[in-house]
Amino acid sequence: MQKYTQLTYEQRYHVYLLNKQGYNQTFIAKSMGRNKSTISRELSRNTGKRGYRHKQANRLADERY
Repeated sequence: MQKYTQLTYEQRYHVYLLNKQGYNQTFIAKSMGRNKSTISRELSRNTGKRGYRHKQANRLADERY
Protein backbone atom coordinates (compact mmCIF):
# COMPACT_ATOMS: atom_id res chain seq x y z
CA MET A 1 0.00 0.00 0.00
CA GLN A 2 1.28 3.44 -0.93
CA LYS A 3 2.29 5.82 1.83
CA TYR A 4 0.90 9.33 1.53
CA THR A 5 2.67 12.44 2.71
CA GLN A 6 1.17 15.83 3.44
CA LEU A 7 2.46 18.98 1.85
CA THR A 8 4.81 20.85 4.15
CA TYR A 9 4.52 24.53 4.99
CA GLU A 10 7.35 25.26 2.55
CA GLN A 11 5.62 23.31 -0.22
CA ARG A 12 2.37 25.18 0.40
CA TYR A 13 4.28 28.45 0.19
CA HIS A 14 5.79 27.26 -3.11
CA VAL A 15 2.26 26.50 -4.40
CA TYR A 16 1.16 29.95 -3.27
CA LEU A 17 4.01 31.76 -5.04
CA LEU A 18 3.68 29.90 -8.34
CA ASN A 19 -0.11 30.12 -8.32
CA LYS A 20 0.09 33.86 -7.67
CA GLN A 21 2.51 34.23 -10.60
CA GLY A 22 -0.07 32.57 -12.86
CA TYR A 23 1.50 29.14 -13.35
CA ASN A 24 -0.90 26.26 -13.96
CA GLN A 25 -1.35 23.23 -11.72
CA THR A 26 0.62 20.94 -14.02
CA PHE A 27 3.67 23.21 -13.93
CA ILE A 28 3.42 23.61 -10.15
CA ALA A 29 3.15 19.84 -9.67
CA LYS A 30 6.11 19.06 -11.94
CA SER A 31 8.30 21.70 -10.30
CA MET A 32 7.62 20.11 -6.90
CA GLY A 33 7.75 16.47 -7.99
CA ARG A 34 4.15 15.95 -6.88
CA ASN A 35 1.10 14.62 -8.66
CA LYS A 36 -1.14 17.14 -10.41
CA SER A 37 -4.15 15.87 -8.45
CA THR A 38 -2.38 16.72 -5.17
CA ILE A 39 -1.99 20.33 -6.26
CA SER A 40 -5.54 20.42 -7.60
CA ARG A 41 -6.94 19.18 -4.27
CA GLU A 42 -4.78 21.61 -2.32
CA LEU A 43 -5.98 24.58 -4.34
CA SER A 44 -9.64 23.55 -4.38
CA ARG A 45 -9.72 22.91 -0.62
CA ASN A 46 -7.97 26.13 0.32
CA THR A 47 -8.97 28.77 -2.21
CA GLY A 48 -11.60 31.22 -1.09
CA LYS A 49 -12.70 34.72 -1.99
CA ARG A 50 -9.22 36.03 -1.26
CA GLY A 51 -7.44 33.35 -3.28
CA TYR A 52 -5.15 30.57 -2.06
CA ARG A 53 -3.83 31.30 1.43
CA HIS A 54 -0.90 29.06 2.37
CA LYS A 55 -0.86 29.93 6.08
CA GLN A 56 -4.54 29.15 6.51
CA ALA A 57 -4.15 25.99 4.41
CA ASN A 58 -1.36 24.77 6.67
CA ARG A 59 -3.34 25.53 9.83
CA LEU A 60 -6.40 23.66 8.51
CA ALA A 61 -4.26 20.67 7.50
CA ASP A 62 -2.74 20.56 10.99
CA GLU A 63 -6.25 20.52 12.46
CA ARG A 64 -7.31 17.66 10.15
CA TYR A 65 -4.31 15.49 11.05
